Amino acid sequence: MKDANLRIRALLTALILLALTSMGARAQDGANGFLSDLHNFRVSNYVALDAFYRFSGTGDTNTLNEIVQGINSANDSMNSIAGSDSGVLSAEEIEGLNQEFDKFKNLMRDNINDVRNRGYPDLRLVSDMANQALAMNEEATELYRIAQDSSETETDPRVEAARLAAVKMAQMMAKYSVRTNSSVAQTFQGSSSETPLDVQAAELDALLQTVMQGEGTPELKATLNDISSKWQFIRGSYINYNEKNVGFVIDRYSKGILKGLAATIKLLKGSA
Repeated sequence: MKDANLRIRALLTALILLALTSMGARAQDGANGFLSDLHNFRVSNYVALDAFYRFSGTGDTNTLNEIVQGINSANDSMNSIAGSDSGVLSAEEIEGLNQEFDKFKNLMRDNINDVRNRGYPDLRLVSDMANQALAMNEEATELYRIAQDSSETETDPRVEAARLAAVKMAQMMAKYSVRTNSSVAQTFQGSSSETPLDVQAAELDALLQTVMQGEGTPELKATLNDISSKWQFIRGSYINYNEKNVGFVIDRYSKGILKGLAATIKLLKGSA
């Protein structure tokens, strides 16, 4: 028990330090790398949010570690965005996103402390965090559009569809996690303005269809087939989200789709 408490304290310390650390200055390889960082930033924050909803019901140390890993990944992307020498975004635009991220990290820290100290979450704070995650994602998405418009390099439409699908999947995964968690499911349903899951599932259908179209290597085709199989397996659960389903199975397959989409993006960019 003592070792577990020390591990939790160390993880929380890492999260607090991330909330207080100023942005680093790692150089970026052009506009495409800049877009990649903005994409990873969006996905990582929703992965962290999904892990928090599960943590709120169990207090499990391994799940807390998933939260910190997600925040770490988003923080690395934010540092890289800030250190970019591409000149795509202004310092004010980047600082604005960083401030929104700081708010999200602070809310995450406070919500984790509530679960640890009281044994259950403060639903007001959870709602604030969910709404902050959505606002932050919308700002990052807008900056992504600005970066795209100002870039002289065209992005493969299939890469763009795969990135959008990954963000959609991560967002859906977090929202579904709320519904399957006993601590928050009865009174809290995620962000107040988020698109319903069945509508998001239809949007993901269209995005995946775009990704599937076109030629590719055997490795790419195998990866896309795996994504399609996993999505077909859990699609009905997202559409009929009020029915009781096995939450950990949905979470596992959703993460598998995210991993597959990341591999797809890498393969598509490699063949360009």
